[in-house]
Amino acid sequence: MYDSIAALVEQEGWRAEGDAARVHYDGGGDRFAVEFYADAERVLYWTVPAPAGSDPSAAADGSTPRDDSTATATAAPVPRDDVPDPLRRRIREDLAAAGADPDLERRGV
Repeated sequence: MYDSIAALVEQEGWRAEGDAARVHYDGGGDRFAVEFYADAERVLYWTVPAPAGSDPSAAADGSTPRDDSTATATAAPVPRDDVPDPLRRRIREDLAAAGADPDLERRGV
């Protein structure tokens, strides 16, 4: 496992998945999956539809990780410019706390 992945899983909500780390966030009715790929040094954002029967008005503020281990909805990629700034800032903070370059969050795919 990459050192950056091992360090990210120490941050709130992150979990390791092979050569990547993933975290999920809810905010303002939007749900995001965020993935950091250590070998490519890239961050990808995905929007995830709310599970059937969920209440989007009960979502957190975008900086609160959530556990969606039971969600089965299909994710779709999100252009970086469409991701809320508070979420992007939080990801950069998590990268920095894990010893990874926070500017990796800004790199295009």
